[in-house]
Amino acid sequence: MEYQFIRDPISGLRIKISSEHAIIGRWLNEEIGKDKVAMVQALIASVSSSFEPLTLKGQEIDLILTKDEALFEAHALHQDSEDLIAYQDDDLALEENGLSSGCGFEDFIDLIDSWAEFSGSK
Repeated sequence: MEYQFIRDPISGLRIKISSEHAIIGRWLNEEIGKDKVAMVQALIASVSSSFEPLTLKGQEIDLILTKDEALFEAHALHQDSEDLIAYQDDDLALEENGLSSGCGFEDFIDLIDSWAEFSGSK
């Protein structure tokens, strides 16, 4: 997983990440920022000593964390087909590409630690 941290004078601290991991970048930029890094690090510590997956519910994106991987899922991924029927006349369809992604647990730890250092949250 390749990423780059950016200090943007308009939008602040941002992560630029590969397109297949775009939802991870959205999650970090929009859901976590620099204010919730300690909470994510505590979740990492909890899952390290647990056999059950832990879920961090976000406004738009959920993180499901296990000892093996970090899975990110947008809430839009779980829309009922009944919800989408209202839009059928508009020929709109739910594009599932980019609504979920994952990475290995160790890669996720490296990402969060790097983000904490970059954002000054450590």
